[in-house]
Amino acid sequence: MGARIHRTLLAASALERLPRVADADTGLLVTDYRSADPELLARTEVLFTHWGSPLLDEDALGRLPALKAVVHAAGSVKQHVTPAVWERGIAVSSAAAANALPVAEFTLAAILFANKRVLESARRYRREQAAYELLPHFAGHGNYRRTVGIVGASRVGRRVIELLRPFDLDVLLYDPYVGPDEAAALGVRPLPLAEVVAHGDVVSIHAPELPGTRRMFDAALLARLADGATLINTARGSLVDTGALVAELRTGRIHAVIDVTDPDEPPAGSALYTLPNVLLTPHIAGSLGNELTRMAHWAVDEVERYAHGHPFAHGVGPQELSRSA
Repeated sequence: MGARIHRTLLAASALERLPRVADADTGLLVTDYRSADPELLARTEVLFTHWGSPLLDEDALGRLPALKAVVHAAGSVKQHVTPAVWERGIAVSSAAAANALPVAEFTLAAILFANKRVLESARRYRREQAAYELLPHFAGHGNYRRTVGIVGASRVGRRVIELLRPFDLDVLLYDPYVGPDEAAALGVRPLPLAEVVAHGDVVSIHAPELPGTRRMFDAALLARLADGATLINTARGSLVDTGALVAELRTGRIHAVIDVTDPDEPPAGSALYTLPNVLLTPHIAGSLGNELTRMAHWAVDEVERYAHGHPFAHGVGPQELSRSA
């Protein structure tokens, strides 16, 4: 993993359980397999990884002849697990399900705030520094019988759907892999993407980053958002055409809650920083602070399962990666 996340996990005592379930030195950090102790690598059976992990390509695996498993204490493994890992039959686990929890919680808050026009009201109150007529301002707003469109029944998408159940909201879903029976079990109404976007008072993106999903929210799809609708993106910035989104936002007819962008950091002077109908955050929906400890505990649980000869509870395979982030 990267040095910064390693220091953070140590400071939070997130790794203190690991030596109890494995022969592990939590103070040891490998950031480059070529410069690591070759004798140590040669007898390593399990890699415990996190953000910033070096690539596990054929060269790296050649230095890890005893490697049997990779346990990732974070979300996607796409940044370091290569096809060579699957070819060698190495088991892989991810704490993506743990990382999905805070993203879903952030999304729930964004949905409820969007329908209530909380940010817009706060800006106006701060600007005027005086009470204003609430009933005219809130006409047509609120969280009763509003329609929420979920794009992607991913781990996060499914958790958002679950969190929305106690509220008086109608939930639509677009996911090409979810059939009518599964949608009924989830308690959502499945519709084509264009219809979900057109009917949603709030549309929240939870699709994976794949070649076929790049800029799926293009100018034509964004134009289908209803006047006053809010687009939420906590998935990947590449799923939205940033230029087309900014153009639509400039008209003032829609709102956006954007936690991920393409590029990862909008350039200085980007309208996303200043448009009044945008809440822009620097990728904070995922695990941060003490939420990192939860991911670490999930990963240590997986190491413990491996040590007892049990299969991973959160195993990842190549087929799953073709449809997930």
